Amino acid sequence: MNTKKTSTLIAAVLVVAMLLCACGGTAAPTATQAPATAVPAATEAPAAPETEAVVDDQAAADEVAALIDAIYVQQRTAETDAQCAAAKAAWDALTDAQKELVEGENADPDYFGRDTGDAGLDDPLNADGIGQKEILVVSFGTSFNDSRVKDVKSIEDAIQAAFPDWSVRRAFTAQIIINHVQARDGEAIDNMEQALDRAVANGVKELVLQPTHLMHGAEYDEMMDALDAYRDKFDKIAVAEPLLGEVGSDATAINADKEAVAKAVVTDTAADGGFADAAAAAEQGTAFVMMGHGTAHVAKVTYSQMQTQMGKLGYDNVFIGTVEGEPEETACEAVIEAVKAAGYKNVILRPLMVVAGDHANNDMAGSEEDSWKSLFEADGSFDSVTAQIAGLGSIAQVQDLYVAHTQAAIDTLK
Repeated sequence: MNTKKTSTLIAAVLVVAMLLCACGGTAAPTATQAPATAVPAATEAPAAPETEAVVDDQAAADEVAALIDAIYVQQRTAETDAQCAAAKAAWDALTDAQKELVEGENADPDYFGRDTGDAGLDDPLNADGIGQKEILVVSFGTSFNDSRVKDVKSIEDAIQAAFPDWSVRRAFTAQIIINHVQARDGEAIDNMEQALDRAVANGVKELVLQPTHLMHGAEYDEMMDALDAYRDKFDKIAVAEPLLGEVGSDATAINADKEAVAKAVVTDTAADGGFADAAAAAEQGTAFVMMGHGTAHVAKVTYSQMQTQMGKLGYDNVFIGTVEGEPEETACEAVIEAVKAAGYKNVILRPLMVVAGDHANNDMAGSEEDSWKSLFEADGSFDSVTAQIAGLGSIAQVQDLYVAHTQAAIDTLK
């Protein structure tokens, strides 16, 4: 045997063994080598940095959620403008992954992230230097940009076209919505107090308020309360009727305004659904379900009156419902049973609201299991359930009705 080769081989084996030991190798331990289980777990890559990153992401998202919740309020303060700017700046600083983690009492990724159309197509109508005659169009408001243009701005534009000698201005009664639009899109819309202060500062002498509210409900009452503090600041004031006119005493009390709106929305729904009219839809087993907001206010009888009006016009396949389920017969479950009992197999959902905003897009047509569309589908009694996202304000005949109400108010100033 070659002694030199043997010595070299032994030396090589010893070197390899030493390297394996130094690197924590998995070779079987020798009699003098510590067992592999003795190697501390700390030699593996620690998970701490990853956990820390997740915590940091959630913390950043939670900070934005808190800023959103702070402006999701009905009261405007001296800090509101700065709070709106801070919430948007913090949102913009988040990564896409962090934005998906935003969740608060009212905050979610859709607050800033949902695409509702181009706010640049809107006009807040808050310019100064407007002369002595103003028509202030008062709306609840919506943060859905497309709907604000189609449903609110269309009414304002129609009124301005009808009364060129008057300056049309806007006020929203929902500060929550005003803050949302301002924070997300940088569009400042006046609330009632701001709009009335602006009118006083502009030297307005004759003021007409045209509410776009559906009825004499809670929002209308709040508008009137705000106006009371300014009655001595103008020479003449007139308040026009809301869309459906006077409420009436019971479910049988209907009027020309309710008739006009019923005809307009049913005609538009039929056309959008590909039918000549409501009767043609009924012949093909299709019901129209009109979803209003609902209210605990005494004016809730208005929804029952609209159901009466539909019957008087022969629209037996039209059913009135409400998100709030007030009156009780307008709750979604009750409406589903009524449509089933009448034998209709197809349903078209349509908002009975001036603006097709959050309620129309989410409560009526949303993908969540508690939306009206989902509930109708889950019942299993219908062959098809579709939704039309269109507010009453987008209908020309409804815009004409607002113009008529404004004219009647102006006539009282003479």
